[in-house]
Amino acid sequence: MAESNDSFPLDTEKIYLRGKEHHVRTRCGSVSVIVCGDQDKPALITYPDLALNHMSCFQGLFFCPEGASLLLHNFCIYHISPPGHELGAAPISASVSAHCVDNLADQILEVLNFFGLGAVMCMGVTAGAYILTLFAMKYRERVLGLILISPLCRAPSWTEWFYNKVMANLLYFYGMCGLLKEFLLQRYFSKEVRGNAEVPESDIVQACRRLLDERHGSNVMQFLQAINRRPDLTRGLKRLRCRTLIFVGDNSPFHSEALHMTSKLDRRFSALVEVQACGSMVTEEQPHAMLIPMEYFFMGYGLYRPCQLSDSPRSPLSPSCISPELLSPESMGLKLKPIKTRISLEV
Repeated sequence: MAESNDSFPLDTEKIYLRGKEHHVRTRCGSVSVIVCGDQDKPALITYPDLALNHMSCFQGLFFCPEGASLLLHNFCIYHISPPGHELGAAPISASVSAHCVDNLADQILEVLNFFGLGAVMCMGVTAGAYILTLFAMKYRERVLGLILISPLCRAPSWTEWFYNKVMANLLYFYGMCGLLKEFLLQRYFSKEVRGNAEVPESDIVQACRRLLDERHGSNVMQFLQAINRRPDLTRGLKRLRCRTLIFVGDNSPFHSEALHMTSKLDRRFSALVEVQACGSMVTEEQPHAMLIPMEYFFMGYGLYRPCQLSDSPRSPLSPSCISPELLSPESMGLKLKPIKTRISLEV
């Protein structure tokens, strides 16, 4: 991957909003892919968490001007939705057998082949992070790097299995009811932004709640069942040779899962960033916390932020704001060490 030499300013919001939707036929059904940006650039694929799509899972990161500039300056973005999770999706027929996680990982390979893509950068959130990790383990030559947000890698614990079974029953009998949406919002966000009797919900939670209204219960059930039957990937993590950058919120219900995954990855190629006062969806709740670690992660591939961005002390990409650990040679070059970077709300 070579450094992009484009020097003209990018209207990143317009590029993102004008993304073109493609429906890719695979052996396991049709997959919706939203393509944003210049297809001559290296590819970055995204995969969202349960019941979400690119608008509800990655909008915060891509609507953050610095984040959009960093990513769209260097990549063409391919947003892959789980079956039936795209905007305007029809209900999946009850006669269609539920997918397994291997099917979903294989669908990604078919998407890459459809677009003629070679090795790609991957970004996934929670369940989506699991699917992309599995994909990287099955097709190592097709993955340049992994950016995982609050990832899963083990089989469900008894607590998670029971929690998922409750959600499955709610979906079966009541569809996308209010109680189910509350369960999902607790999965995604910290209590600080979910609000309470005295404090109203934040705008991002309200927006996510509205987008959840568009999901069909049968479609969410398919993805939930696949994730609840997932196998443990721990034993294969040491064999991953792509660089891996993991983000997790301190208040995420999957915080311990991210720590476990980090401990099992090869330390030469992985790094951990913990974000204070944040839930699972760092991409929505605190997208600015991702900018500096991602910038230095991309430097290892010869990719850089566009020079138009401000270098003022207030800029999230200003060197004065960079954690000393991230300036180490290991994290800037070929080797990333696991670090515990705590990022406050002021970033």
